[in-house]
This record gives sequence, C-alpha cells and structure tokens, in this order.
Amino acid sequence: MPFKIHFIAGLPRSGSTLLSAILRQNPCLHASISTPLAEVVSSVVRGISEHEGSVLVSSQQREHMVRALIEAYYAELSGKIVFDTNRRWCAMLPLVAALFPEARIICCLRSPSWIIDSVERAVARNPFLVPRLFGRETANVYQRTEQMIKDGVVSLSMAALRQAWFSEHAARLIAVRYDSLCRAPSSVVDALYREIGEPPYPHDFENLDFDAPEYDAKLGVPGFHRVSGRVRAEIRDPIIPRDIFDQYNEEFWESPDGNPRGVTIL
Repeated sequence: MPFKIHFIAGLPRSGSTLLSAILRQNPCLHASISTPLAEVVSSVVRGISEHEGSVLVSSQQREHMVRALIEAYYAELSGKIVFDTNRRWCAMLPLVAALFPEARIICCLRSPSWIIDSVERAVARNPFLVPRLFGRETANVYQRTEQMIKDGVVSLSMAALRQAWFSEHAARLIAVRYDSLCRAPSSVVDALYREIGEPPYPHDFENLDFDAPEYDAKLGVPGFHRVSGRVRAEIRDPIIPRDIFDQYNEEFWESPDGNPRGVTIL
C-alpha cells in the first residue's frame, strides 16, 4: 500500500467528525467525514459473488480487486496515514483484518439517548427545512426516534458495532467515548496515537475549524457536521422527552460483562 490506513466507525453523533477535525490538523494524516468507500467495496464483493461467473474468480483475485479499489480511491494521498470514516466498517471487520493486518477501527461511542438528543437539536436548528436523515416522513420526535432505533442509522450502526465488538477480531478495535474526547482531548488523542503506533502531534484543541456544507445540504440539516472553536464538554439537559431518554440511555460497553474481548476503551 502506498499509504497506511485505519478506519473510523461506531455510532452516529458520537464524535467521529470531531475526531477527524482534530486528526486532520496533523499534516501526516488524512481524515474527513463519512466516505462512500465502504459501500463501494461492499457492492464490488457482492457483485462478484452474485455473478454467474463468480466461480472463475479466485479468493486471491477478489482480495487484489478490493485492495486495488481502495488504493485507487486514495491514490492522491501517497505517503499519508489515512483514516476512512464509515459506520459500515465494523460490519466488515473480517475483510479489514484480511486486507490490512495493521489497520485499526476506531469506534466512537455514545449513549443512544444522547445521539437522539443531538439529532433533535440539529433538526430544531433548521425549523424551515425537512431533514433527509430519515427513510420516511417523520413529523415528531417519537416518529424520528422509532425510525432511527428500529430500522435507521442508530440500529444499523449499533448492530455493526456489536458484531465487531464481540467477534474474534475485536482486538483490532479502539473505542473512543464521546464524553472522554470532549473532556480530555489531549489525553485521548495521545493514547490513540500510542495505540496505532504513531508519534504524538501537538494538536490545537482550542481552534478547530471543519465544515461540510455541501454534504449537510444534501442531508437537509445545515451545520450538521460543523466543528469549530474549542473542544469542550457541554453540561446540558436533554431536549427530548424524558421517556425516550430513559428508554434508550444504555451503554452496553460499560456493563460488567459488556467487554469480554477486552477492547481498548479511551
């Protein structure tokens, strides 16, 4: 590979954009918002497998094709350390392990209650727009929560996270709590550098500047991925109804038996 690669996955609204905004300060690293690379790789693997001529494609050929695809996607970043973000990577952990033995998947963690609350705050900031985050019309917080939890972004990302978390490849995961990243960014990022075997970098946690206006415009939620100013932990009350908050305020990774594989949690 002309570059090193790691992956950022985990749960939505849990710090992946914040982490990328921090990492991209280091000129040796490349990090950004979610890319389509995981979906493209998945489509290629599925296409090969479903085609009637798939018997003509060896396992080695499949591996070479997927590797070449990823190399081509990041061809302009030769010599960099790449962090590709997509929540699907957790569900593709065996493929990642086979292709990139040194790669780690950084899993951003946060209670589903606060994820829902974060989405609701973004929706409330744009009262004259209909967000395209949801698969069907969702006129109120209960409908939006049901969609996210039952068959939407929270349920899909949580299923992928749990699959990786309890798998035989779980040692490849590095978990980053959203609260820890906000409260002690220097300690968390230094520990992350140690975990991936890279030298530390003097990040400026007081002056972050990242935005993805075109990406957020497509979501119908302007400012959804904007990160600016100082990294800080906000003490606030939830704006979602208490019954929703209490129902989904669960962090399986914090329970006594929630980490049987010993995933590193920062």
